[in-house]
Amino acid sequence: MPVTNNDLKRDNLMDYFGINTFNDTLMREKLPKETYKSLQNTIKNGAKLDKEVADTVAHAMKEWALENGITHFTHWFQPMTGLTAEKHDAFLDINGDGEPIQRFSGNMLIQGEPDASSFPSGGMRTTFEARGYTMWDPSSPAFIMEGPGGGILCIPSVFISYNGEALDKKTPLLRSMSVLDKAACDTLKIFGREVTKVTTTLGPEQEYFLVDSDYYDSRPDLILAGRTLIGAQPPKGQEMEDHYFGSIKERVLEFMQLAEKELYKLGIPAKTRHNEVAPHQFELAPIFSEANISADRNQQVMEILKKVATRLDLALLLHEKPFAGVNGSGKHLNWSMTDSDGHNLLDPGHTPSENVQFLVFLVAILDAVYSYSDILRATIASTGNDHRLGANEAPPAIMSVFLGSTLSNILDSIEKGDEHVSREKIIDMGISNLPRILQDNTDRNRTSPFAFTGNKFEFRALGSTASISMPATVLNAAVAESLNSIIEEINSEKKAGKDTTDACFAALKKYIAKTKAIRYEGNNYSDEWVVEAEKRGLPNLKDTPASLEAYRFDKNIKMLTSMGILSEAEIESRYNTKLERYCNIIAIEYETLKTIVSTMVTPSALAYQNNVISAVKGLNEVSSLLGDASVIDEQAKLLTEVAGQVAGLSKTSALLNELTEKAEALDSEKEKAAFIAGKVIPAMDAVRAHSDALEELVPDDLWPLPKYREMLFIM
Repeated sequence: MPVTNNDLKRDNLMDYFGINTFNDTLMREKLPKETYKSLQNTIKNGAKLDKEVADTVAHAMKEWALENGITHFTHWFQPMTGLTAEKHDAFLDINGDGEPIQRFSGNMLIQGEPDASSFPSGGMRTTFEARGYTMWDPSSPAFIMEGPGGGILCIPSVFISYNGEALDKKTPLLRSMSVLDKAACDTLKIFGREVTKVTTTLGPEQEYFLVDSDYYDSRPDLILAGRTLIGAQPPKGQEMEDHYFGSIKERVLEFMQLAEKELYKLGIPAKTRHNEVAPHQFELAPIFSEANISADRNQQVMEILKKVATRLDLALLLHEKPFAGVNGSGKHLNWSMTDSDGHNLLDPGHTPSENVQFLVFLVAILDAVYSYSDILRATIASTGNDHRLGANEAPPAIMSVFLGSTLSNILDSIEKGDEHVSREKIIDMGISNLPRILQDNTDRNRTSPFAFTGNKFEFRALGSTASISMPATVLNAAVAESLNSIIEEINSEKKAGKDTTDACFAALKKYIAKTKAIRYEGNNYSDEWVVEAEKRGLPNLKDTPASLEAYRFDKNIKMLTSMGILSEAEIESRYNTKLERYCNIIAIEYETLKTIVSTMVTPSALAYQNNVISAVKGLNEVSSLLGDASVIDEQAKLLTEVAGQVAGLSKTSALLNELTEKAEALDSEKEKAAFIAGKVIPAMDAVRAHSDALEELVPDDLWPLPKYREMLFIM
């Protein structure tokens, strides 16, 4: 029986929050004290997990699962598709006497062996080398994913090849967290702070659309491509600005409440919900959590939203651009660092030492984005995101950083000033008042792709379907490298006789000057910024094929390999996988478009054309009775318009067929992707233009597809 709003009113959040997770509270309760301590040492410090500890944890996890009626478990991982994957194994086994038993050992917990041949490897192995291993990530809690017939025990895992290469999104993320941890701890030592760990924290804001499932089921393009490939603009879109933060429709609110309950049961701290800018577009944002846990949770969020929508006869659309003419969906990734003492390293302090420390971390991030803006752009590249970036609804494809006038003025003062800056001067600059200034007078500059918003950076250019793992991985690694470089510079200045503060400011001055080009406070949507960015030497990678080439740039390969994030083979595999995925997705789109046009749009347009022909013929037969020949002329104009659009649709469809055949004949994925971006997509747009024009001419009773005005306004 489905949960109702009345049920929700009776439930106390604290009674069910996290009940479907094998969390810290449960581990304390279920595990012997020494086992718990040992496991925590593994989770927090990366200590090796003893087999005896693994066996004890596995037994406790199994008993907890059985108490909840669970019969199967899975190693839940994130292959390079960007989705999640799972293979269900039963606890059931048969003993030597032929009797059924339920078994789950430490070895079964730690490692699984799915067939890796059907997952993307980007050319790292051949099909016959199919062995791949899932390895338990103990730092991310196991959870029960409920289903209609019972739940599954999901064990968050990494996925590696037989030779140890990363075949997933999580392994590089964990590596990047480790190198940033070390670099940040080393940086803090300069300021006399001995911390045991620095953790990357993430908070992804998830945008999505909802439509009635009846409309969804009647749109082959939504089913197969996730977006509408045709569709005329309705008379009303988002121009009234009445949807953003508006009153939430009752049916949508029910969906949000049910989804949040499922998320809370998984220990996912959903914090805010609201209407977004476009009609039937919404957002869910969580409280920050550790990067790898946040990446897992965001995948769970997308899965839960889909399931709950289906339960309520709704369809969830995660595509970056499901509807033309209104805003698409993104995923703002809030990024920060927290040390083991609980301090947010991007939170400006109240003492001179804290202020200098803050500036060092801030400038390291500027250096990271400046030095590696091209590969950061590559990590967010996708077919869906190509529709958004630079379209006056999302940040442009040009990477830049917004700091706000207060911080920018401080950095400019340091760059222009003497190397020796007194402690009093640091405070006079206003850093100590920065938290209040940012809170009370925040200019958030929504057009910026990478903005400082008080105590975190907000990476706004991610697409709504994207895994947050790879953007976070590259950002972590780049910041770690920059911190290491700045530390080296500071130590060099100290050896030359400067004290810590003067050494820091000498280093800061150099890096502020070096990275000035990446800072931009203006309108990123403007044509002027495109011209200015080119003058500054900033890359403008306009589409996915162009962006992905950054994976092959020597400087990016050197950074990722030297930091121990990815090997050259692993980098190349990600390039190949993303390129292949781009080509495959567009192929699905153009094949779907061709089918819709030939089997739905063209027949309805021809039927209407025949109706108009019959009407014009009928008028001609009674022309002597009309007394005004212009009446016939006006209806003939309508026939000319309809016939012209039908002819245009036929002509552009023929060209699309010709171009897609050429694309399919290309052996090189790189050439194919470039050809698709340069030739096929414009041809698809031309087909759409004629189809959309016909939609506005053909009567409703003849048009075979739900229209925008229905999907975006009726629920």
